[in-house]
Amino acid sequence: MTGLYIHIPFCKSRCIYCGFYSTTRLDRQNRYVEAVCREMELRKSEVDAVGSVYLGGGTPSVLTEEQLCRIFESIERNYIYNNVYSLPSLQSGGGSEITLECNPDDVTDEFCATLRQLPVNRISMGAQTFDDARLKFLRRRHNSRQIAEAVGKLRHAGIENISIDLMFGFPGETLEDWEKDIECALGLNVEHISAYALMYEEETALFELWKSGKIAKIDEELMRKMYYRLIDRLENAGFEHYEISNFAKRGFRSRHNSSYWNETPYVGLGAAAHSYDGKTRSWNVSDIEAYIAAIERGELPSESEEIDIDTRYNDLITSALRTREGIHLPSLSEKHRNYLLENAQNALRNGFLAIDGDRIHLSRSGLFISDSILSDLILV
Repeated sequence: MTGLYIHIPFCKSRCIYCGFYSTTRLDRQNRYVEAVCREMELRKSEVDAVGSVYLGGGTPSVLTEEQLCRIFESIERNYIYNNVYSLPSLQSGGGSEITLECNPDDVTDEFCATLRQLPVNRISMGAQTFDDARLKFLRRRHNSRQIAEAVGKLRHAGIENISIDLMFGFPGETLEDWEKDIECALGLNVEHISAYALMYEEETALFELWKSGKIAKIDEELMRKMYYRLIDRLENAGFEHYEISNFAKRGFRSRHNSSYWNETPYVGLGAAAHSYDGKTRSWNVSDIEAYIAAIERGELPSESEEIDIDTRYNDLITSALRTREGIHLPSLSEKHRNYLLENAQNALRNGFLAIDGDRIHLSRSGLFISDSILSDLILV
């Protein structure tokens, strides 16, 4: 089974922290949707059966009913996947997982009416925080009240699998502030929560604010306390911490995102989308105009690279080792297994990594400093 990712790069406005490829040129939506559908036709041979579909962005919820329906009609026509219009419960393990990202303010009655016509059975919603001042700082278009309202409308529309994104580590944020956000998130009774530390990526408005001295990053020790408070609170509430930043109720792990961490092949459609088939990585051009023009000529605007055995090992370190299960040591070649174990000795002695049976994984104390641990295990 293959994961299918469709990048929808349109946003009504741009958040100050966002480093993903996106555009506010909403007048390009129709041509872009047609180009994505044409790309499906051009790449039809790459997929036999689709196990998950993920519309990400950008903001997929800014698309019109007609545009969303057009995309799903094209998926149905070009790819074979498991009874997408009569999905059994995901919790029972059946059916394809089909996720649509959205913003709370886009969840209108009209949007929910559209959802009822689509095979979407999972929503990933960017809540970020329940503090209106921090939402305004991020230049988000919604307020805290709209988050709860959106969840209620989605439930009424029949969505039984809802994920929300949270952020922590805002300038001036306290541990008590963060605890309030966690409590608000738990009060929504959603099935999945993704939580990320606020990142200051270059070429973002947030980075420029920090670089110019207009805002200050919070103390790293406070960030650490926030992260472990999140883990403790969500695990006590019955969530499984299955990846560094992801928590799910039993049976509600993100199947699509797990494909990235577990070497499942995936096909990425749209500008800036990436694909992986086990041997090759490819990526489309990060330019909507160039993407549309190439597709309209019947060309694939992408580059690719072959993945050798050393690159595959490094990919496992930076992906599989982020998960609760970690890396299955016997699946590695003798060379890579020995290299991993040799370079992991310091982290194992300090309790940052652990070996259970035939698997090596991050320990609780290693989660917050995972980047430095993983970098020590990369083959150079």
